[in-house]
Amino acid sequence: MTAEGGRGPRVEATWLASASARHAVAALEAGGAQALFVGGCVRNALMGAPVADLDMATDAPPQTVQALLEAAGIRHVPTGIEHGTVTALVDGRGVEITTFRKDVETDGRRAVVAFGGTLEEDAARRDFTLNALYARPDGTVLDPLGEGLADLEARRIRFIGDPAARIEEDRLRILRFYRFHALYGDAFRGLDASGQAACATAADGVEDLARERIGAEMRKLLAAPDPGPALAAMAEAGVLARALPSATLDALGALAAAEALAGSAPDWKRRLVAMGVDPDDATERLRLSRADQRALKAILTAREEGRPPGQSANRQGAEAARDAALQTAAAAGAAPPQALQREVSKGATQEFPVGAEDLIARGMKPGKALGARLSKLEDAWLDSNFRLTRGEMLDG
Repeated sequence: MTAEGGRGPRVEATWLASASARHAVAALEAGGAQALFVGGCVRNALMGAPVADLDMATDAPPQTVQALLEAAGIRHVPTGIEHGTVTALVDGRGVEITTFRKDVETDGRRAVVAFGGTLEEDAARRDFTLNALYARPDGTVLDPLGEGLADLEARRIRFIGDPAARIEEDRLRILRFYRFHALYGDAFRGLDASGQAACATAADGVEDLARERIGAEMRKLLAAPDPGPALAAMAEAGVLARALPSATLDALGALAAAEALAGSAPDWKRRLVAMGVDPDDATERLRLSRADQRALKAILTAREEGRPPGQSANRQGAEAARDAALQTAAAAGAAPPQALQREVSKGATQEFPVGAEDLIARGMKPGKALGARLSKLEDAWLDSNFRLTRGEMLDG
């Protein structure tokens, strides 16, 4: 973030010069429309954080935006046309372009909007002050409400205006408040008191949200470097009990420390299991995929089996074994194994050298007894840390 000649701060980001950004800007400006970048791409660029999505705001009505993109030969999709959003598909990337708008009516889950508002009105309907920052195509940052830049500098997550009113417009903002604090807030400052109070008052509203939306927010929150303080505030406000009633937080601090010692990136599935949430319950409450459900169960099984990481990796997979080892180390207040990644990688690639056909060739008949024998041999092979050979097991 830099300042030039009193013009205010500027975004310095590679995405400003990308084909996606340039072509979208050119299409809008060709029709005399404003072209401003807004929200996460501006916020993250100013914070030096990665930018995943490009969002733009314009004073042109949605139908005009479509016509301008059409004239520029840019494919586009009316992803949220009733809310003024058209997604331009440029150079393999989607750019969401939304018309300036203001809320006419809300019910906590969806809003009726009116187009043609001012930049200030558009900013005022957003959720947090640091998300109401805009950038011109030359990188000049605009702070229409006069609060976003200061809050961003202080890493302070604050609702725009009255927190209760912002939450009433969309109750998902309750969860976003904690998620944004976990990702972008100052951990030592604590949460904004007025925001925390409003979330506590409206906590029941979380139960009215679609579970897919709850799941998306919780996965992002749990993937933060240290979600513990935000989750503790959620629990204090009664919000966590609405999203994940069985969750406990006692193990999270030690787990984050173990992850840091092992150099392991944060992982929401690992944290969810550490919070004591049953995989089936998590799948239902957060609308997880079957693959995610299986991954959660694998971590839990690996932890409960209590085998060394390499042996666990052979049965449950490298990721589950690593995650279980980190949880076990955290629970014991010990450092994770120094060669953890090497152990799980080696264990995951070992192949049990005995098959059912080997036992049948030696006279065993297919059935439960054969399966039990195979299982016993595999246990012995694992206990030997993969040293037992095929011949030793068959002749033993």
